[in-house]
Amino acid sequence: MQDVNKYFDTAIELTMTYAPKVLLAIATLVVGMWIVRMAKAVLEKQLKKSGMDESLRPFLVGLVSNLLKVIVVISVAGMVGIQTTSFVAVLGAAGLAVGMALQGSLGNFAGSVLILIFKPYKVGDYISVQGHEGVVQEIQIFCTKILTVDNIVVFVPNGAVAGGAIKNVTYEDIRRVDFTFGIGYGDSIDEAKKVFADVAASCDKILKDKEVDVFVSNLNDSSVDFAVRPWCKTADYWDVFFYMNENVKKQLDAKGISIPFPQRDIHVHNVQ
Repeated sequence: MQDVNKYFDTAIELTMTYAPKVLLAIATLVVGMWIVRMAKAVLEKQLKKSGMDESLRPFLVGLVSNLLKVIVVISVAGMVGIQTTSFVAVLGAAGLAVGMALQGSLGNFAGSVLILIFKPYKVGDYISVQGHEGVVQEIQIFCTKILTVDNIVVFVPNGAVAGGAIKNVTYEDIRRVDFTFGIGYGDSIDEAKKVFADVAASCDKILKDKEVDVFVSNLNDSSVDFAVRPWCKTADYWDVFFYMNENVKKQLDAKGISIPFPQRDIHVHNVQ
């Protein structure tokens, strides 16, 4: 009976000692998580109001939310008597080990952060990166999803993208279309220049408020080369490209202006 009373007294003593701490820790955990949810909602609202890119907002909100939750959990652990110093040290060591094992993935993650912050491209842009080009379908946490013109999906690691050259074709609203056309040495330069200018003027998708450059760019072995450089809206690039190639050929033929092409004469000798 005496032992039972002793255990009962010990239980009461432990309850009186730790119950307030446990209750305070539970209350802190509940209130802390509520504050985290409120902070997350406020942050998301402010970022949306600021006009931040939609692909960046969820990433930042999730990162801040998880960091706040970790702080709340560590604080609660300290209230119930857990040595948080050792806990933080263990987390640090575990983080280092995971970081060493996931160097490539962390590099891609860092690349994603850089892409989302500096925005060299966004969803819907036509880009060329790491030997691949196409329309950006999605910027994921470790890679960028690109749809090529022949409907093939390519996933390019963001670490390589952020560390290399990025060619964004649709970054600007307008762009120049560069052509090189050649005529024979016996044909008229002035007449050829007029053909190029007239064809450019007939294309309704070439911008009329920007001058079309037409000039002799090179004197080759068998041709006089012209550079023709009209401007158009970026979305109309290929329409202008195909229109100019087709109609320049037609007009040069109509004017009797030759287009040199490689020729080879083969002489066959009968050997008796």
